[in-house]
Amino acid sequence: MALTELAVGDTAPDFEAIITDGTTIRLSEILASGEHRLGGLCGVILYFYPRDDTPGCTTQACDFRDGFGSFSGSGWRVIGVSTDSAESHQKFIDKHDLPFELIVDGGAELHEAYGTWREKKMYGRTYMGTLRSTFAISSEGTLEWVGYGVRAKGHVEGLMESLGVR
Repeated sequence: MALTELAVGDTAPDFEAIITDGTTIRLSEILASGEHRLGGLCGVILYFYPRDDTPGCTTQACDFRDGFGSFSGSGWRVIGVSTDSAESHQKFIDKHDLPFELIVDGGAELHEAYGTWREKKMYGRTYMGTLRSTFAISSEGTLEWVGYGVRAKGHVEGLMESLGVR
């Protein structure tokens, strides 16, 4: 299978996915609604991370949590994605007071659509796993910001600056 590499200006792959509470969400419906909890929808921040409650992933999630008011106030809906279970996601949300949805992508279909499911190597072992990545999807459905292989610490601040989120 060829590796998907998305770029700024590309149309974001549409998806239908289950979030922690069992609700199904669909990107095209979120964008079409034009609604957001705190005002008009500017777009969706979709971020992929390897595992719930690990050091780097906790840092990243807490950075999104700490910036959530600014993202929401600017019309951005934050959604996290990992291959962890709904139960794991709920524990992660509860432990760190995360105010945004987490998608359960157990089969990594959404990861593959966005090109974040990659071959990785650690301690001489090769395996498939998540490449930490973030996408800002405009209300028109195009990618406004793309970051593959982002660092857990600091990338949320850079994303906010790039998008003019205050």
